Amino acid sequence: MSPPVKDGVPKLGLARTWAVLKVVGLYLWPKGEPGLRTRVVVAMGLLIAAKVTNVYVPVLYKHAVDALGEPTTQAIAVPMVLILAYGVARILAQTLGELRDAIFAPVSQRAIRNIALKVFDHLHALSLRYHLERQTGGLSRVIERGTNGMEFLIRFTTFNILPTLFEICLVGVVLWNLYDWRFSAVTLAAVGGYIVFSVILSEWRIKYVRRMNDADTEANAKAIDSLLNYETVKYFGNEAHEARRFDVGRRRYEIAAIRSSRTLSMLNVGQGAIISAGLMAVMAMAGFGVKAGTMTIGDFVAVNAFLIQLYQPLNMLGFAYREIRNALVNMENMFGLLDVRAEIADKPGAAALQVAGGEIVFDHVDFHYEKARPILHDVSFRVAPGDTVAIVGSSGAGKSTVSRILFRFYDVASGSVRIDGQDIRDVTQASLRAAIGVVPQDTVLFNDSIYYNICYGRPAATREEVEQAARLARIHDFIMALPQGYDSTVGERGLKLSGGEKQRVAIARTILKNPSILLFDEATSALDTRTEQEIQRSLEEVSRGRTTLVIAHRLSTIIHADEIVVLDRGRVAERGRHADLLARNGLYADMWRRQQEAAAEAERQVEEEEPPSFRTEGHLRVAD
Repeated sequence: MSPPVKDGVPKLGLARTWAVLKVVGLYLWPKGEPGLRTRVVVAMGLLIAAKVTNVYVPVLYKHAVDALGEPTTQAIAVPMVLILAYGVARILAQTLGELRDAIFAPVSQRAIRNIALKVFDHLHALSLRYHLERQTGGLSRVIERGTNGMEFLIRFTTFNILPTLFEICLVGVVLWNLYDWRFSAVTLAAVGGYIVFSVILSEWRIKYVRRMNDADTEANAKAIDSLLNYETVKYFGNEAHEARRFDVGRRRYEIAAIRSSRTLSMLNVGQGAIISAGLMAVMAMAGFGVKAGTMTIGDFVAVNAFLIQLYQPLNMLGFAYREIRNALVNMENMFGLLDVRAEIADKPGAAALQVAGGEIVFDHVDFHYEKARPILHDVSFRVAPGDTVAIVGSSGAGKSTVSRILFRFYDVASGSVRIDGQDIRDVTQASLRAAIGVVPQDTVLFNDSIYYNICYGRPAATREEVEQAARLARIHDFIMALPQGYDSTVGERGLKLSGGEKQRVAIARTILKNPSILLFDEATSALDTRTEQEIQRSLEEVSRGRTTLVIAHRLSTIIHADEIVVLDRGRVAERGRHADLLARNGLYADMWRRQQEAAAEAERQVEEEEPPSFRTEGHLRVAD
């Protein structure tokens, strides 16, 4: 749903603009919210009252000026009353406007909140395929710009553009009734010329604003990238190189900003000239009227006040036009996210998964990410309730694809996957995923406390339950040794913790979830041997009595599995227990021998290395 682009600037057609405004209108007039609808009606009433009062202010000004010229005994009292009324009217117009904003604020903020929440929920409902292909930073910017654009559009359209147009019409009617149709015609002609000039020039200069924003984005992106890689910059002494890269974007910004400033000056001068021409024409007509005796001095100043009061909100028109235009583009991009179809969706009326023993059956499963690249071919196996089955194979054999299919990140191309006899495509995704606990190879933690990350397994859990899960995962003592204990933050993606510590946190939150089925997706393959052995003991304790599917790389971790399924190029090549597969002397036995030889070679190299002797000189240890 992205808008077409011309000269680097998104173009919005009338149909697209209307579609965006229609969506906004639905959220500003929400169904089932009589309180918010009442606020809209009251705010519109206050808006009209404020504009009517504002238009009446110059009339009071006129009467006060005329009264000052009356040579009567009440010459002082009457003008003072009119001046007081003039001041009260100005205060009342502003008060009504502020009251309107205060009453309408909950409506606009609720609309912004609801659309942002809808987009956020929709993004979580989209498939893994979509999230593997999207850019997180770009996606967050689409939502941020869309919500900001919606807020700007509501504020300026509802309380600036439309009220100004209403006030223009009101002033035209007042001038026509009080004076002459020519005053109304000249005023509206000046306003029309002002609007046309502002729109045309804003359309022309927006490309410079766009270039300025693009250059600013480029410079900031390079700055952030450089600072995130601070150590690498220092390792290679490339501070000057990074400064030059940053300055390229800033130089582009400088050039674009200068051109933008110059075109803005042209816009302001042109707008001022049109306003002045209109003022001069109307005041000249009023001057002739005073000279002819058909108008008073009060009429003269009132006409001037009408136009000055009218032109003040118009000064924002060029800015408002550009920003509203960009807001519509940003909102359309955000609403476009809602058009992305969820690849994996619950069937209408899907029932919740009923887990009895936790039996898993893959029945003649075929799967491909792309039709030209098949991954699994006729894969069948069964995990009996309470048993442990391991899936092994070389890289690219389809091991991790099995876990993604079981968790229903993807649907199979043919065949079926059943849990306790229920096809996982016929049950709700929420109930399916609630029944499965996953410990992945690469554990990613939230940038929050250790307590929060463990509690994420079951947010309603008590403190005692969280600590008990940590004990079972053998990480409680480590946590308590930290200065802030469970309140210690883990850093971005958990980078303050080691690999083994992160895996224990992942195990703890899976324990806290208390699932019927466990899925270990190469949970220890990225760890050193000693840490792997410690984590393995924790995993064995967690999986005791639960149906467990293990995706394994290191065969030494699954020798006690009830069954081992060997995948080769997406097909089941062998299956059986560890000893049986070794005796068969096939693919599994070959993998086992190669891993054992690699481990033995690594140990031999360590033993053959002779540690050098060292002598100490000052603070340095120098090898002899």
